[in-house]
Order: sequence, then structure tokens, then C-alpha cells
Amino acid sequence: MDGLNQFHTRDAAMPPVCPLVHPVQSLDRPYRDLSAPNQGVTGGAPWWRLATFLPAALTTLAVVLAFRDWFAVGGLSLFEGAVIALITFTFFWIALSVATATLGIATLLLDNRRKPALRAADDGRPVAPLRVALLVPVYNESPVDVFGNAAAMLRDIRAQAHGHDFALFVLSDTRDDAIARQEERAFRALRARLGEGYRVYYRRRIDNVDRKVGNLSDWVRTWGGAWDAMLVLDADSLMSGHAIVELTDAMSRDPGAGLIQSFPMLFGAQSLFGRVQQFANRIYGFALAEGLAKWTDREGNYWGHNAIIRCSAFASSAGLPKVRSLRGEERLILSHDFVEAGLLRRAGWSVRFLPRIPGSYEEVPATLIDYVLRDRRWCQGNLQHLGLIASRGFHAVSRFHLISGAMGYLVSPAWLALLVIWAMLGNGEDQNVIRYFSDLSPQVNWPEVMTSHNLSILFFMYAMLLAPKLMSAGAIHRAGIPLRDVGGLGQFVTSVVAEILLSIAYAPIMMVQQSIAVARTALGLRETWTPQSRGGKVNYPLATLLKFHWLETVLGTLLLVGMALGIVTLWLLPIALSLAMAVPLSALSGWNMARWPWSARHLGTPEVLNAPRIIRRALLERRHFARVLAAPEVIAAE
Repeated sequence: MDGLNQFHTRDAAMPPVCPLVHPVQSLDRPYRDLSAPNQGVTGGAPWWRLATFLPAALTTLAVVLAFRDWFAVGGLSLFEGAVIALITFTFFWIALSVATATLGIATLLLDNRRKPALRAADDGRPVAPLRVALLVPVYNESPVDVFGNAAAMLRDIRAQAHGHDFALFVLSDTRDDAIARQEERAFRALRARLGEGYRVYYRRRIDNVDRKVGNLSDWVRTWGGAWDAMLVLDADSLMSGHAIVELTDAMSRDPGAGLIQSFPMLFGAQSLFGRVQQFANRIYGFALAEGLAKWTDREGNYWGHNAIIRCSAFASSAGLPKVRSLRGEERLILSHDFVEAGLLRRAGWSVRFLPRIPGSYEEVPATLIDYVLRDRRWCQGNLQHLGLIASRGFHAVSRFHLISGAMGYLVSPAWLALLVIWAMLGNGEDQNVIRYFSDLSPQVNWPEVMTSHNLSILFFMYAMLLAPKLMSAGAIHRAGIPLRDVGGLGQFVTSVVAEILLSIAYAPIMMVQQSIAVARTALGLRETWTPQSRGGKVNYPLATLLKFHWLETVLGTLLLVGMALGIVTLWLLPIALSLAMAVPLSALSGWNMARWPWSARHLGTPEVLNAPRIIRRALLERRHFARVLAAPEVIAAE
């Protein structure tokens, strides 16, 4: 089919067709793109991987041996063996996170050059100009935010010194006709506001076949041949001109790079829950990102946005097939980004992660419920990856990315199972749930819970959970974050403590909600996509909160009742309180912190307290487009 025949959009809104062959790949046989340069990992990559995975494995082994000794009184039962297996399953990912963060901080501390941007990208080779398309796929999103961000990015690119050729495409899959009309008005307003010298295009598909995957594939097949690279953005993405040019320079210097991923930081959060996520991402995320970049090397991952992709490599190597579900139905690959990264690496193209390029942003769900709804979609896609691990030709690290994405959700039901077991253990052999409700002697030799040896194991596990946060907070100067941009030392310490306490409060609720997401996926319930709510407070009625959080409330209440009866250990009190108070905590998550001067600076990041130019510019542009869409006669630049 001719590419333009499937679209509403008039020819004037798009450039001439320039097709690019984009075949669907097979997962049953390996594939090598003969145009991909023959590149392996850099010399130090195997050693960095060993330095990350070996400590994680040894630490996990030490914890498992400690629990085995604890349970070994009278010999290990099948029940106790199952508990140890759950501990092994859950703790390894904690240990790997600590090891990755440690590697990241060590890399920053040992890097005397302190290059703020490219790690191993600026190797002295000249930068050849590239033609780059900025792609913004949208689906029923706010045109004010989408076109406001687009205007800010294009103006900021113009302010940079570079020789590249950029154009922006808004690729609409919007189903709501009223929003679509606003998109078209905003598109005309954007062209009028920018004037000559900017190229901005818009098209809306009649049928959103294959959702975002189909949206981007249609662009690649119809117009991709005219462009060297595409920089894929989400509807809530915002990137500075500097970041866009640096990513483009990095791809120009590295002819073997099929994809280069930036590290998107969060911005725009006003709600309590959004600020918690934004603070954690900004203050703790850099250490994990630096460590991940170090050991993944050329086998990095793709998160679906704020990344530059070589068009020819993507077209020839990353066409996504449909996969069969357990019921034999052909299904779209949902979390397509991980798989596309694996396909590019399989074909011989490198996939790189450059976290030191500043100026890459995305927004964040405002409330706990909004976060959970998005998380359910991601869970469905990531668990689907378990069926793709054995695909032919994938690199081992690409397979690990698929596994780790799924494990990020599977550990929650494992933690929930451990919580239930811990509650059943109670205070040991004489005070436990089974003995309380049965005259029969329990079939398990219950270990003593309150010994100093056992408590030391628990404290060690809690310390491992907190270690990446505390290490990262102590090293923010190496990430280029001055204390003044986080409110000064006193405000920063207060924010770190607040983030840790709030994370502890919300973690049990997220554990239960992710367990529900896993169960929904296992039952074959499909999650629908709706634009996420961002920014300030969202008022959910009490009935919605009760319906959404009834399971956590019941579990928490049962734990508290068990503690009152003396059959559940008091060490679970923080978890029990969190679960029992899920409804008020969920309501609190949407509280607008920016509304009051006394709370506006709490959990503040540089994006809040000293916003960079691109964020300030985007907010100004959004206000302009809000006026344009409210009063259609307001078109010209102000």
C-alpha cells in the first residue's frame, strides 16, 4: 500500500515519500546485517562484568548460607528449602543493584577528567553531518504539552553550533477527533510561530495498527530513506538542543552504533508521589546509570524514547514479528524497545548507553494509582519477554536485559510470599499462625525469629536495600550536582530522609500491586493504554481508592490483628501499617507540593530549584499553545 494512502493528513503536512525496506525479522534463526561494522566489546568490558556480577553472586551466596544455618536446626525441610530459594531469587537483584551502583560511583571517583558529556564517544574522529528526524509519536495526548515541548526543542537546537540537519515529525495515532483537531491547530500554530528555517511535519493515521510499533514502522517504511537517523521521543519527552546535538555527534563518530540511549531524568513533578520518583531518579539514578553503562558496553538496552537510532540499521535489523501467546493467538510484542535493542545487537550493530549527556528529560505519573496503571502495561510487556529469551542469535547480555526486565516484576510476588511466610513464622515454634489455629503440631520446625544472629541477617538485608541510595547521595558532587541546586546541605539531608521514609511507606503497596499485575498477566487480562496523568494533584474519589487498594488494606489489617494476638512478629509492623493505610497513602500521593511555599522546596532537584533553560523555555511555549488552543485567532508569535 502506498504509505500516504493510509493517512488523513494532507500532502503539504509531510515531505515527499522516500521508502526504506523494513522487513519483519524471524526469531527462529540468527541474522547478521552485512552493512554493520564488525565490532566487539571494548577490552575492559568482560572485567567490568566480572567486577559487577561476581560480588553480587558471592553476597547472595553468603546470605543464603546464613539463612541455611539459621534453618538447619533439626535438618532442612522442604518448606525451609522453598524459603531459601525465594530468598536467593529476591536477594540477587538487590546485590546486583548495589554492585552496579558501586561500580558507577567508583568510575566517577576514579575519572579525574570529569568529562560531563560523552564517555568514550568523543574519540577524536571528525563529526560528519547527519540528517536526523525527531519523531514524536502521540496517542490522545495533550497537544499543548506536545507542541510546546517541540517548539522549545527546535529553538534550542537552533541555538547550538552544529552542522546537522534536523526536522521534527509529530506522528499521531490519536483516536479522539476533538484532540486530533487540536493537534492540527497546534501544528499550524507551531509552523507560524517558528517561521522560516524550521521543518515541522504532522501526520495522523486512519487506523493505529500495531500501536506505537506500527506508528514508527510506517514512518520508517514511508519516509525513513531520506534520513540517516531518527531520534525517538515520547509525548512527554523533552531534550535540550545540546543533548540532541551530542547524541547526533556520538552516532556520527561511531559508524557501528545502531542505537545510542541517553539517560532520561524526570521533570515537572508537583505531586508528592511524583516528587519522590523525581528525587530518586535524579539523586540516586546517576550511580546506577554510570555502572550500567560501564558493564553493558556495546550491549546496552533501549527504553523506547530519548534515544537516537540509525535508520538503515533499524530498518534492516529490527522489524518486529508477532509472537504466539499460550492460547495460540498472534500478539504484538508490547515492550518492543528491549527486543529492538536485542535485534540490533544480534545483527552486528552496537547499542550504547551514554548517561553523561545532560539535558534528557521525561515526565512522571502524578499519583500512585497513575503509576500502577502504567506499571501494569509495562509488566505485561516485560513478562512477555520470558518467551523471547531463547530467540536465535541474541547476545547473552541482550538476553539478560530481557530477563532482568521480567524479574523486576516477578520479585514482587516472591517478596509477598516471603512476607506471608514471615507472618506465619510468628515468634517461633510456640507462637505461630498454624499452632494458633490448629491443635495439631505444625509440620515445620519453626526457627527462632528474635535471636541476635537472625536480626543481624535482617539488618544486613535492609542495609543492602539502602546502600545504593546512601552511596549516591554522598557522591552527588561527582555527578555535577552542586548543593545549592538541591536547596543546600540541610534541605538536601531532609529530602534524602523524606524520600527514604516515603519509599519505605509506599514499597509494600507497590509489592502487592505488582503482584496483582503479574497475576493479571498470568490470567491473560489485557491492559489498555491511556495517556498518563502528569503534573499536579489528581483527586480520586474514596470509592475508587477503596476499590483499587482493598487487597492491601485487608492484608495489612490481618497482620495488625495477628500482632495484637501475639502470633505475628512485631518486626513486620512497618509493612503492616503501610498496607493497612494504603487508601490514605494513595490519596496523599497526589498532594500538590508546589501549592505552598513551605513544601515547594522539599524533595527538590535542580530541575525544581534551578530549572535549566530548556525546561523554562518549554513551560513558556506550553503557555503560548494553551492560549492558541483556547483562542484560535492567537497564532502569531508573541
